Amino acid sequence: MTVIHLRAIFSGVIAVPVVALLCGGAPLPAAGITPFTPVDRALRMLNAVPTATSLGAWHELLGSEPHVAGTDGDLREIARIQNAFVDMGIATTVEEFDALLPQATEALVEIVGATDIAPPVDGTRRGVIALPTVERNLAEDPATTHPGLTFGWNAYSASGDVTAGIVYANYGTKADFAKLQALGVDCKGKVVLARYGGNFRGYKAKFAEEAGAAALIIYTDPADTGVSKGKVWPAGGWANDTCVQRGSILASDQPGDPTTPFNPSDPTAARCDTEAIGLPKIPVQPIGYAAAAEIVRRMQGEPVAADSGWKGGLPFEYRITGGDALQVRVKVVQDRKIRRSANIIGMIPGAVHPEQLIIIGCHHDAWCFGAADPLAGTIVLMECARSFAESLRAGERPARTVVFAAWGAEEFGIIGSTEWVEGHRDRLLRGAVAYVNLDMAAMGPTFGASCSPSLREAVLGATVRVAQARGAANETVYDRLSGGGRNEPQFGTLGGGSDHVAFNCHIGVASASFGSGGSEGNSYHSNYDTIAWYRSVVGDDYAPALMVTRVTNALAAILADSSVLPLSAARHGIDGQRFLRALKERTTAPEVALSIDQLIERAGRTAESGAQLDAALASAHPWIGTAAANRSQSARDACAAIDRALISLDRAWLDDAGLEGRPWFRSMLAASDKDSGYAATMLPLLTEAVDAGDVNRVRAAVVRYQAVFDRLDRGIDQARAAMQSVSGGNGPPAPLGTR
Repeated sequence: MTVIHLRAIFSGVIAVPVVALLCGGAPLPAAGITPFTPVDRALRMLNAVPTATSLGAWHELLGSEPHVAGTDGDLREIARIQNAFVDMGIATTVEEFDALLPQATEALVEIVGATDIAPPVDGTRRGVIALPTVERNLAEDPATTHPGLTFGWNAYSASGDVTAGIVYANYGTKADFAKLQALGVDCKGKVVLARYGGNFRGYKAKFAEEAGAAALIIYTDPADTGVSKGKVWPAGGWANDTCVQRGSILASDQPGDPTTPFNPSDPTAARCDTEAIGLPKIPVQPIGYAAAAEIVRRMQGEPVAADSGWKGGLPFEYRITGGDALQVRVKVVQDRKIRRSANIIGMIPGAVHPEQLIIIGCHHDAWCFGAADPLAGTIVLMECARSFAESLRAGERPARTVVFAAWGAEEFGIIGSTEWVEGHRDRLLRGAVAYVNLDMAAMGPTFGASCSPSLREAVLGATVRVAQARGAANETVYDRLSGGGRNEPQFGTLGGGSDHVAFNCHIGVASASFGSGGSEGNSYHSNYDTIAWYRSVVGDDYAPALMVTRVTNALAAILADSSVLPLSAARHGIDGQRFLRALKERTTAPEVALSIDQLIERAGRTAESGAQLDAALASAHPWIGTAAANRSQSARDACAAIDRALISLDRAWLDDAGLEGRPWFRSMLAASDKDSGYAATMLPLLTEAVDAGDVNRVRAAVVRYQAVFDRLDRGIDQARAAMQSVSGGNGPPAPLGTR
């Protein structure tokens, strides 16, 4: 059998047989690494810069105070990052935006009626049990006494004061509320109690409101992140009984400032009325499991079935309803005001293709100190920026422009990055090569990634070049991912939940999200997300952060300094087939299955032509690399033409009409799941039509996906034509990475 090799990353670091990929086989790493390509020359300099000491210093600087978006602490954090970029010598701009950023002024949860407490007499509050809404201070962690810390709250909650009976809704998913309805349980006018997990908290609020609830309490259950998992903070890393998860409950049809959909939220922006944008209409309040236990143990209704998946980790019977006597009060007061935050953008212009942008980003805002979320990624961003700045001082400028972005107000609804994409949409559509997201990136020694199909080989190429954190001698990140080369590394798909969304789902930019895990604990969105917690649980050696910094530097160097962009053409068809086959397994309708089969065959043709292009780009022909190294303008122009064609392949997934009911989501490749928020829905237009059981929608979706594969084929043809112009028809162009 003839084996056609996909294009290797910079002169043969990884070569993947097309046949093996089409058959689901594992990639075969090349035996050696060529150490003297421009990518390696740049990377050797870049990865000599990062240190654990520097990462720890960034952590102390950026984690010195709470910095919720729109507050004075946020403005000081913005200034710290701006000053750091300027001190590095990086061209820096601060791009302010005005967005709907509410603040909470009061939160109260009380048990005001139960069989074991006396009723109030003559208007007194005797017998009322006030439940904690804030974490207790810890002598072991002095940061927990900081005056800037607040009680727990869910941003965009309605203000209100509700007293009612209680209904338990498990995780508050759509399926959970359907279960309550099937059981004949009426949520109308009730306070719903739901635990964190299973879906985005905003959908818990949405589904509770749709079920007629008067208020919602969301709590952290010990079975999910608390004492049932292990020792709790400060003895261990897991959530103690007063740990409260804060977070936004904005569940709109697109990320960003809800008052300026599709448009940047600048001071002159026309805004939607806040009453018309679908903000929550019921009060929503988070609590810890000590507070939740006081409610659960007093509930008198029907117990949940042992095998229902509804029983958590509290040492009491979990029941569906509270009974007639149990009355819970929820009071929330929040304003809904426009406040200011900012994105800080650092930029190193490219020497050869300055119009092509590699963007590395992480948000800077946090619910409290944010030592883990986001700073476990923000410190990586800062150290990557320092690496490129030091290399620039030494005379090494990247061929393509590298952008470092610290985003504002991510926690409220992925606002800063979305507003930046909407404000720079045209330039990004023309020249953005890739976006790399670093939110919470360094949380343990086990590296992981989610990425667009076209970036898979480039990401693997980066992992080959970096030592595994706390690993064996000479062990690389790739070695750990692949089980010593025995398995194909598995990367996730990109859904919702962080700053990649606007790039990946709105303007079709190839994206990756890096992370690392393996630490035992969780302080998510709580007052315990401090540097003391991070250093105790993740480690004070900053080895995971150093590893992720170097992998990010490696990917940035691969993308910035390869003579032709290392974006796989074949992967669009290969992964398209994979997603289609998975979707076919979910349908029993013969007509739908036949339509999917037709698309699988169509995607296969794109995979084949893409593989031929990838193989041609990997072929050994020295002309383009030598000419580019000699700064030949014709070689630059030819490389730029090939690059534009390769970039167009990710844009080929865009459809101006967008998804049904969610037109902001223009990518037909990926979207956030419409019912969970965090998960990815691949081939969303078709998937949602199949799930709806609507054959007419399926037919229409198939036509639009046929158009996607037609656009992909045209882009592949354009790249092939540009290659022919390089070689004059006399042979293939040079391999990648020989600039």
